Amino acid sequence: MGTFGSLRRRAVATAATVGALALVVGCGGSDDSVTGGGKKDGKVTITMGLYGVMGIKETGLLEQYEKENPGVDIKAEIAGDEQTYYTALQTRLAAGKGLKDIQGIEIGRAKEITDTQADKFADFGDVKGTDHFLPWKESQISTGDGKVLGLGTDIGPMAVCYRKDYFEKAGLPTDREEVAKLWEGDWKKYVEVGRTFKKDFKGDGVAYMDAASGLFNAMIYGHPEQFYDDKGELIYDSNPVVKDAWGLAADAAEDGLTAKLRQFQPGWDPGLANGTFATAVCPAWMLSHISEKAGPANKGKWDVAKAPKGANWGGSFLGVVEQSPVKEEAKKLVAWLTAPEQQTHIFKEIGNIPSSRQALDSADVKGAKSEYFSDAPIGQIFGAAAQEIPDKQVLGRKDGTIKDTFSQGLTLIEQQGTARDKAWETTAERIEKAVG
Repeated sequence: MGTFGSLRRRAVATAATVGALALVVGCGGSDDSVTGGGKKDGKVTITMGLYGVMGIKETGLLEQYEKENPGVDIKAEIAGDEQTYYTALQTRLAAGKGLKDIQGIEIGRAKEITDTQADKFADFGDVKGTDHFLPWKESQISTGDGKVLGLGTDIGPMAVCYRKDYFEKAGLPTDREEVAKLWEGDWKKYVEVGRTFKKDFKGDGVAYMDAASGLFNAMIYGHPEQFYDDKGELIYDSNPVVKDAWGLAADAAEDGLTAKLRQFQPGWDPGLANGTFATAVCPAWMLSHISEKAGPANKGKWDVAKAPKGANWGGSFLGVVEQSPVKEEAKKLVAWLTAPEQQTHIFKEIGNIPSSRQALDSADVKGAKSEYFSDAPIGQIFGAAAQEIPDKQVLGRKDGTIKDTFSQGLTLIEQQGTARDKAWETTAERIEKAVG
């Protein structure tokens, strides 16, 4: 039985992200270098550009690959903020230099990459042994003519992370199965529980949820279409899925149920450390961040319950730059890093849910529990959630940008008291300007 509780390697990830913005602006070798990788004196150097906690560097896999492949030297740099990372990646793709041999690609950027940068990335269609992924995962990084621009790492099935001690103080159930029944089948029930929490919580300074934007994301990503239709046309302003999510998230903000934060933005980490909110909608990859930032003092206070409805938020790919001087070696490394065994290893170490069907079916994933989150059976919870994710997920060129813009719009309601209609109007104007 696997156990997700050992965070001994998290310090490595923390150290790697120190100065991340400087890394993302200043890396890339000499001014004349395309990727910084190459072959010299019988040695192969492969460079990687990553972001966040993808588990590639933090879990010892790169050292293992180097040990098993003498003569290969891997240099990986990690940016803490994906948005900054992607802005830099776009600049470098346009310039044709300063890139890495292997580049991480977040799901919200996948459509833009496949539509506008397909010639800049190598095709994985000829790589053998890559038929183990969830069917919709590969389709997200494939072009219309069948070119596969990368291989999948993790996915983001959702649950709700909650503080048992705070639920007890509000007179609510603390058992994860009973908690899940409170909001089963409907995100409106989740918000209604928040109203009960606010009314009955015995204490001060604790909000029910961290951010209205987290609720918004959870709701929209449980449907096949969000911001674009399958013809590539923008539909966010007419899609009832988006309108309903905006309305409920605005309700939560206006009713004072949130801590007025944005996930992964300034204030959120201290909120975790200081216990200023009782719940957070949490895709699987978020658990490692929560456990790190909430710290040892809060171990066992957090638990994980099934979300009202299945949804996928996030997930990544690894692509190889077409101009890489070590393209074939980099493709081989990517195939190894995303193989079922390595995806299972990453899950066991930090909890990222595999995009590999074989890894999802493994005993190590199915039997995994989180020591930090009160021994929650995260393998079962997130594995079951993964099965509820719609088989078809329509991506658009500017999905990531639009998602970020909606988060900013909800923050206007939370932090500035802007009327929801005005906040929507401002958000729509920003989206039109951004996607132009």
